[in-house]
Amino acid sequence: MKVAAMPRDTNPGAQATAPGLRNTDRHYGTVAKGFHWLTALLILCALVLGTYGTNIPKQTEADITHAVLVFSIHKTVGIAAFFVAVLRILWAVANPRPGLMHPERRLENIVAQIVHWMLYGSLVLVPMSGWIHHAATEGFAPILWPLGQGLPLVPKSVAAAEFFGAWHFVFTKVLFLALALHIAGALKHHLIDKDATLRRMLAVAPAIEGPLAPHGRGPVLAALIVWAGIIGLGSWFGMQTQATETAAGLAKPRSDWVIEDGTLEITIQQFGADIRGNFSEWTADITYDPETGAGAVEASISVGSLTLGSVTEQALGADYLAATAFPVATFAADIARIARVEGTAHQAVGTLGLHGRELPLTLGFVLNVEGDVAHMTGQTVVNRIDFNVGATTQPTEANLGFNVGVDVVLTAKRGGGAQTASCPSCRLP
Repeated sequence: MKVAAMPRDTNPGAQATAPGLRNTDRHYGTVAKGFHWLTALLILCALVLGTYGTNIPKQTEADITHAVLVFSIHKTVGIAAFFVAVLRILWAVANPRPGLMHPERRLENIVAQIVHWMLYGSLVLVPMSGWIHHAATEGFAPILWPLGQGLPLVPKSVAAAEFFGAWHFVFTKVLFLALALHIAGALKHHLIDKDATLRRMLAVAPAIEGPLAPHGRGPVLAALIVWAGIIGLGSWFGMQTQATETAAGLAKPRSDWVIEDGTLEITIQQFGADIRGNFSEWTADITYDPETGAGAVEASISVGSLTLGSVTEQALGADYLAATAFPVATFAADIARIARVEGTAHQAVGTLGLHGRELPLTLGFVLNVEGDVAHMTGQTVVNRIDFNVGATTQPTEANLGFNVGVDVVLTAKRGGGAQTASCPSCRLP
C-alpha cells in the first residue's frame, strides 16, 4: 500500500518568502493575513468587553456610567468586526484557498473545514444580531459613531429586541466554541504535527513541499445545515424569552365610562436621550358629568406591566420601581373643568401612590365629548426622587433625569355603571 507523502517545510528559515497580496494554492497572501489578524483582534476585544460589562455590579451611579461606556465600546467594536468579517469572507471567496496540510487525514480535514465555516458564520451573525437587537431597543449604551442608532426596517419593539437578543446569546456561544476549536487545531498543527499550518498565517511564508488536500464543497454544505439548526434554535429560544408576564392582577372596576382604547406612557431622560415606555395593564373607575364638567377617577396601574426598552428589568428592580414589593400604583383624583372651549381643558387633582409613597399630583387634560363617547389626552410630570425611585443608585441627573413625563390618551364610552373600564393590552406600536 502506497502512503501519500507528507507536506513538510524545506529549511523554512532559509527558503521562507514574503507573500504577495493574493493567496496561492500553498500560502495566504498579505490581504488575507491582515483580515485574519484584524478580525481576531476585534472579536477578542468585543468578547472581553462584553463579558466584562455584563459582570460590572451596577450598584452606583459611577458603576452605571462605567458599564454604559464599556458596552458602547463593545457595540462599536462589534460593528467594526462585522464589516471586517464581511470583507474577509468576500476576499476568501474571490481567492484560492491554500490546501490542507495532511491529505491522508480525510475526517480531520472535513471537521476542520466545517469548523472554519462555522467560525465564518459566527463572525457575521454574532455582531449582526447584536446590532439588530440594539436598533430595536430603546435606550442604554449608544454606538459610538455618527450614523445613528437605528437600522432600516427595524422597529423599536420589545418583541424584536428580545428575539434578536436571544439570537445574539445563542450565536455568541457558537462563536466561543468555533473559536476554541479553531485555536486548538492551530496549536495542534504547530506543537504536535509540527507543520506549517500556523506559520503560513504569519508575516513570512514558510516553504512547503509535498501534496496538499483540496477544499471540498461538502463541509460548506454541512456547515450550512448546522447553521440552519442553530438559527432555528435561536429563533425558538427568542420566542420563549418574550417579555415575561410580571403584571399584577388588577380588579376590574364598575365604571360610568368604559375605556375602549388608550395608552399610558412614560418618558425618561437617560444620558441626555428621551426613552419611552408604557404600562400595558391598568384600570380606571371614572365618573363624569359633561353638563357640570365634574367627576372623579380612581386608577390602578400594574407596575410590573411596564416596558422601558433595554432598561425594563432594571427599572422594575428593587433599586427603582420595586415591582415585586410595590406591584400596584394608584391615582385617585377629583375632576374639574377649568375652561369651556373647543377641546375643553380639565384637571384631575388628587394623589399618586407609588413605591410606598402617596403624594399630591395634578393631571391636566383636554377632553372632547361627542354624545356618549369621550376622547381625552393628558400630561403631567412626576419627580422620581420624590417617590424614592433610583434615589440610592442614581441620586443625581448625570445619567437619569429626575422628571418623568406621563402621557395618557384614551377613548371612553358612557357605560351606565354596569361594565368594566380597563386597558389590558395598551402597548406601544
